[in-house]
Amino acid sequence: MIHQPLDFEKPIFELEKKIEEFRQLSSSEGIDLSDEISRLEKKVKKLREETFSNLNAWKILQLSRHAERPYTYDYIYLISNEFVEIRGDRRFKDDPALVAGIGLIDRYRVVFIGEQKGRGAKDRALRNFGMPHPEGYRKAMRAMDIAQKFGLPIVTFIDTPGAYPGIGAEERGQAEAISASILKLAGIPVPVIGCIIGEGSSGGALAIGLVDRMLMLEYAVYSVISPEGCASILWKDQSKAPAAAEALKITSYELHKAGIVDELLKEPQGGAHNDSKAMAQTIKEALIRNIGELSSLPQDVLVKNRYTRYRTIGQFRETTENRV
Repeated sequence: MIHQPLDFEKPIFELEKKIEEFRQLSSSEGIDLSDEISRLEKKVKKLREETFSNLNAWKILQLSRHAERPYTYDYIYLISNEFVEIRGDRRFKDDPALVAGIGLIDRYRVVFIGEQKGRGAKDRALRNFGMPHPEGYRKAMRAMDIAQKFGLPIVTFIDTPGAYPGIGAEERGQAEAISASILKLAGIPVPVIGCIIGEGSSGGALAIGLVDRMLMLEYAVYSVISPEGCASILWKDQSKAPAAAEALKITSYELHKAGIVDELLKEPQGGAHNDSKAMAQTIKEALIRNIGELSSLPQDVLVKNRYTRYRTIGQFRETTENRV
C-alpha cells in the first residue's frame, strides 16, 4: 500500500485502505468478505493501470520527488555486494549530499558517485535535500581519480533539485567545481555510466552526468532547470510550473526520443517505491550489461565515442553573417 500518496494517487489509496479494513473485519468478526475484497482488488488494479498509463510531465515530476522513492544509498546496498565509502574533499570538509565510494556489482568492481536527498527532517537537513556544495563535487572528483588510477568503471546516480546556490557555496567556487567535474568526466579513460533515478535538475545533475551511457528510470525527470524555476523566470509565476514541465520535455520518454537518454528502465507499477528490490534488480542487470560492453573498448575509443556522443546531441543550422 502507498503510505504517502500523491494527489492523483489518493483514489487508489482510499480503495486499498478499504480493502485492508475489510480484511481486518473479516479476520476479527469471522465474516466472509472475500467477494467484496476481490471486487475491490480488481477495481484497484484497473484504476492503477488507467492512472499510470496516462501521466503528464507534471505528475511524473511529482513521482520523481516521492518521499518514499529509493535513493542512491538504497540502490547501492541493493545492487552491490560490498561498499566502502569515501568522505571529504581534502580541501574543506565532507558533503553528505553527495555519496562516493567503491563497490562490487557481480564480478565488476566499480566507483559509485551519487546524490542523496535523505529521509526524515533531520537527515534531509544534514544532506541539504540532495543539493551538493562545491566540496561534494570535489569529493566526486577524488572518486574519479581513484577510478582512473585503478581502471574502474564509474556509476553515477543522479537525483538532485540542483547544486546548492547559497552564498557559502558560491564563495567556495560552486561553478568552478561543477565545471571541473564535467571536464574530468569528459576525458577520463574508464567506462562511465549514469542512471537518473529521480529528479535530475540543473548543473547539480550535469556535474556527474557526462557519461558514455545514460540510463533513466521511467518516472524520473532530467532538465537544465526545475519547472518551478523556469516558470519564475519566464512568467514570473510559479503556478505556471505544470506548463513549464510540459515545455521542458523532462520525461524519460521525451529524452529517450531525443537521444539524450540511451536506455529507459521500466518501473514497477506505481513507481520504484512500490518495489525497490525489483527496481534495483532491473538497474543491476542494465549496469552489468553496459559495463561489460564498454569495458571491451580501448581507452582512446571510449573517450572519442564519449566526445562524439555529446557533439551529436541536438540539432543546429549554420548560416552566414549577412543572413543573420
